[in-house]
Amino acid sequence: MTTNQPAPDGVMRLINGYWNTGIIAAAATHRLFTHLEEGAGTAAEIASRAQVSERGAQALLDGLVSIDLVTLDGGRYRNTPAASAFLVEGKPASLAGFAKLKLSHVASVTDLPEVVRVGGPLTGGETEVADNPHWEGIVPAIAAVSVPAADLGVTALGIADAGEITILDVGGGSGIYSSTWLKANPAARAVQLDWEPINQIARRLVAEQGVGDRFTTVNGDFHTTAFGTGEYDIAVYSHIAHQESPESNIEVFTRLRESLKRGGALVIADYVVDDDRSAPAFPLLFAGEMLLKSNEGGTWRRTDYHEWLTKAGFEDVTFHAAPPATVVIAR
Repeated sequence: MTTNQPAPDGVMRLINGYWNTGIIAAAATHRLFTHLEEGAGTAAEIASRAQVSERGAQALLDGLVSIDLVTLDGGRYRNTPAASAFLVEGKPASLAGFAKLKLSHVASVTDLPEVVRVGGPLTGGETEVADNPHWEGIVPAIAAVSVPAADLGVTALGIADAGEITILDVGGGSGIYSSTWLKANPAARAVQLDWEPINQIARRLVAEQGVGDRFTTVNGDFHTTAFGTGEYDIAVYSHIAHQESPESNIEVFTRLRESLKRGGALVIADYVVDDDRSAPAFPLLFAGEMLLKSNEGGTWRRTDYHEWLTKAGFEDVTFHAAPPATVVIAR
């Protein structure tokens, strides 16, 4: 007897999605993707290199095959192209550290039913503070998230051929935009405005890229620290707008416009959703993160950014895909 009833497999995989986080984070912790990249191809070989149990190595490999991060051919395992690009340690866009970070966030999702009921976080919103002892792990881990946007900026802004430009990165974290753009343009200079403990980390990371002599920092909170007037050719506001209210974003965009030289560009990178909120998939999912952690933030629409930037005095606003983010360039 046949039926049109769909199989439950897909829904089961979604319900058990936290297993994906656990499997990927455990694999990253034990450098499994790196070992595969370096030639290990069986559970026994992985277990030997990672100094873990063979049973544990096999469970990780089974899980990674299930979620299409590892393939099995002729009895040997290999990274998929995505795993090779984004989960092998040492590569510029490696998300291995980010995977380990997100495992520590899993417990917070249990608050989501009550958060949905009340319409916001249960503990007062974002709790990150300047002296957070975890910055040393968090800042490098999330740097790779911005690599696609930083690389896109090199091309979209013509940075390599722009000559002696000055860049302001507000809330720049690891300094990934500065290091990427300074390497592309040996005549450029960059200033990062962020909390002092984060700036310490950024100075070290940017110096490791060989461009620290053209990178300086300003310690402060971007809500209250002045940006200056007519000083910069490019300003960056990356992955911040989603945690701010519309009013706050307009106010910051206005001050950033004033900080730019005539013809300068503001670069915003964030998880932007389509105007009808039907796509892209990851920014739509990220809305739940903002409900958990932000009192006024959200995954904002393209039309929101266009409206806010117009109110801030910008005349030309364009959108550029840098999955899973979108880069907004305003002039």
